[in-house]
Amino acid sequence: MTWIPQKTVDGSFTFFSEEFGEAFHSHQGAKSEAFEKFAQVTQLADRALGDRIRLLDVCYGLGYNSAAAIETIWRVNPDCKVELYALEIDASVPIGAITPELLTSWPPEIQTILRELALTQTCHRPNLTAELLIGDGRQTVQTLSAWGFQADAIFFDPFSPRKCPQLWTVEFFKVVSACLDPNGRLATYSRSAAVRSAMMAAGLAIGSITASDSRSNQWSNGTVAAWSGDLLPGLSEMEQDHLETRAGIAYQDPGLVGTAQEILALQNQEQERSQRRSTSSWRRKWGLESNQKSPIYES
Repeated sequence: MTWIPQKTVDGSFTFFSEEFGEAFHSHQGAKSEAFEKFAQVTQLADRALGDRIRLLDVCYGLGYNSAAAIETIWRVNPDCKVELYALEIDASVPIGAITPELLTSWPPEIQTILRELALTQTCHRPNLTAELLIGDGRQTVQTLSAWGFQADAIFFDPFSPRKCPQLWTVEFFKVVSACLDPNGRLATYSRSAAVRSAMMAAGLAIGSITASDSRSNQWSNGTVAAWSGDLLPGLSEMEQDHLETRAGIAYQDPGLVGTAQEILALQNQEQERSQRRSTSSWRRKWGLESNQKSPIYES
């Protein structure tokens, strides 16, 4: 497949997926999103003071989250050893992302790593062991879980829940969370109540990623999760209330093989049977206008 770069506000590029009807990154900035919502939220600069960091990148895509993580870590400590596993279903995406136009914003060493991962799915340095696992993430992550891999940071970056519910289910989060170190953090751009409920059902504590701008519809920039909520930024009263609406009914995929249509239909059935308040009533309660709704974050 040929991927056509689209420039975002911060000057970096992303791709648009015709299959999912969405871009791979925020229009506000593909590269800045990788640093702000993933590398910073998972506290990689602090963790880099140690001698090793293990990373799991769920939905590698163009490789920006992994690239931002490695750049952040080695800027603090060039000798810190990084162990990276990245999951991606479509090998053509990382290959499409290694054109000069997309690579030049990264340091030369990061450019070389992105090329090697895209072309060979592996990359080895004295301070880096990286592997790109191609296939359905619901299956490839089980390989990592079986190995006993434990990540200090997990970047959770699939397409939006309504477009790709397969990767936002309770069952998938249970397998992914099995790969999270007891002191690790998982970060995602999604603030969806269904997603947060799924994380909690998997045993994780959750917190809100504080919005970086003053736009009224950006009441959260995503979700951070860990095994203990002691050091996480708490949810606002409004966000906690959101979880109690029908929107907070999690996606389910018992066999980890369901189609998007099957998973959405199952959630819809649960919502129709539920006695919970509607999301529209929640929006009215908190003064959120209908034209502020973002399906990427709130589905």
